[in-house]
Amino acid sequence: MTTNLNQDWPEPIVRVQSLSESGCSAVPSRYIKPPSDRPNVFSVASPSMNIPIIDIYGFALDQDDSLRQTILNQISDACRNWGFFQIINHGIRGELLDDVRRAWYDFFKLSVEMKQAYANNPKTYEGYGSRLGVQKGAILDWSDYFFLHYLPSHLKDHSKWPAIPDFIREMTEEYGEEVVKVGGKLLKLLSLNLGLQEGYLQNAFGGEEVGACLRVNYYPKCPQPELTLGLSSHSDPGGLTFLLPDDKVAGLQVRKDEKWITVKPAAHAIIVNVGDQVQVLSNAIYKSVEHRVIVNSDKERVSLAFFYNPKSDIPIEPAKALITQDRPALYPPMTFDEYRLFIRTRGPQGKSQVDALKSPR
Repeated sequence: MTTNLNQDWPEPIVRVQSLSESGCSAVPSRYIKPPSDRPNVFSVASPSMNIPIIDIYGFALDQDDSLRQTILNQISDACRNWGFFQIINHGIRGELLDDVRRAWYDFFKLSVEMKQAYANNPKTYEGYGSRLGVQKGAILDWSDYFFLHYLPSHLKDHSKWPAIPDFIREMTEEYGEEVVKVGGKLLKLLSLNLGLQEGYLQNAFGGEEVGACLRVNYYPKCPQPELTLGLSSHSDPGGLTFLLPDDKVAGLQVRKDEKWITVKPAAHAIIVNVGDQVQVLSNAIYKSVEHRVIVNSDKERVSLAFFYNPKSDIPIEPAKALITQDRPALYPPMTFDEYRLFIRTRGPQGKSQVDALKSPR
């Protein structure tokens, strides 16, 4: 597979925030989605619908087996039927969640010149960015972002993280440490629900050598939100995603039964979703699900997406215990690095990437 990932972006980068703040009254053509991909009221689910909210505190209480089983059942149902759920009482301090989100909001309010010092390129994506794929002439999303590596530790470079506002590096470091702990706990629950040893998925991810990275998303105000998206429909390529959503402005939409559900975040909840690698490991018992982000004409949004991923060079394939005569292995082995390059070349493409990997039956 040939890519141009060692080169720069195929076109000059335009910061969406600068477009928004210029006072433009119309979305430039590069951001206008085809009619089939635009936000559409006719395909949106009832406002009362929401993804499951699961209180995971009780799982730590060894004395209450019935409560533990209830939590396992709730997570199993969410992974099989939704691909998304919110967790509350997850052990991460609410103050830390508020502070780290505010710090990143303040970063995006810095001058363009200050942010440009962290401008990224397609080779690693690390830094301040405004597009995801490297296809020339692609229709772009209405968002800017900051991407950084967290694990493995040799890829983590605090000097590439913003130094302003004060303590943003320290807060981001602490937040990453806490989310990694939650990721390890959830992989145990997912393994048990699949009938595997509780350490199976963690070991398949590389044991202590997992990968982790953070993408902080900034969605500026948009003059014509009905024509574009903050993030196009996609499933996440990695293992598990932990999203700290904006606590004031909704924007994440999840596809369920051919309708789009606008997620309503619970207070201090973390939104969890199954990535393509867990779909592969579970032989599609657990599903990664398409999701997208809508934008707003009078409100900006910030969210933090933390990706808990397999080690990059380990072949990922369905667990042998989940392969039967009636349900053969659906996917061939592929390392996460190989899969990630496949994704990064094209940008968000719904679920076509993981579906294209399915073995011939």
